[in-house]
Amino acid sequence: MSVLAESHVEEAALAWLAELGFTVVSGLEIGPDGARPERAAYGDVVLVGRLQAAIARLNPTLPEEARAAVLVKLLRAETPSLIDENRRLHRYLVEGVPVEVRRADDTIGGEQARLLDFEDPDANDWLAVNQVTVIENKANRRADVVVYVNGLPLGVLELKKPGDENATLDGAFNQLQTYKAQIPSLFRANAVLVVSDGLEARNGSLTADRERFMPWRTVTGEDLAPKGSPELETVLKGVFEKRRFLDLVKDFLVFGDADGKVVKILAGYHQFHAV
Repeated sequence: MSVLAESHVEEAALAWLAELGFTVVSGLEIGPDGARPERAAYGDVVLVGRLQAAIARLNPTLPEEARAAVLVKLLRAETPSLIDENRRLHRYLVEGVPVEVRRADDTIGGEQARLLDFEDPDANDWLAVNQVTVIENKANRRADVVVYVNGLPLGVLELKKPGDENATLDGAFNQLQTYKAQIPSLFRANAVLVVSDGLEARNGSLTADRERFMPWRTVTGEDLAPKGSPELETVLKGVFEKRRFLDLVKDFLVFGDADGKVVKILAGYHQFHAV
């Protein structure tokens, strides 16, 4: 446990993400008032410049007006329901964004604009940002770490420092519930949530209750992580490794109905590696 004893939990998480090939930047630096702003306002949770670049890069034959229409579909909420928005954006991530395109012969046809390159992980833009301040409906909150892929916030990590008051998995989970209620825009595209108290770590889906936040016990699937090794490292390297994360988004996140409610189900490590 020496890593977490000697270093802030957040710094350790960022270091592990950097090992996976993520670019790591400070939320202050790229915030609206930062030295290299990538957000026009604190209510903006999507890194629009990176998203625009990805849409252009992954859809080189798509006309500019079609790319602009894709961006609008991603940025504008169609429903006040967070889970309905999440299901819509998840479908876009996996299947592409439907958009109309005017052909050379002046007819109108449909295209699917790709948001992720599932074949070549390195064709995507991987970014980990700490201390991301979001202001929405007068609520001012700061997420510990947000994982962006192609400018979209697909992962949120809530990390507690050992010894702090409320530094428990329950405390971290409850904090995420507060964020979902107060700054829901941060979670519209979310794929994975992670909580850690510095010793233990769990991951879950957008709708998962506390019991459904589960440990991820292996990195590669070949063997379980040694007992006593930092659980947060195992979760991050097991889930957020680029190839595995894309596979998880594409094939191991599903929506269903339970007691009349829409639920999002994230596969456990044993299901993911059993395929």
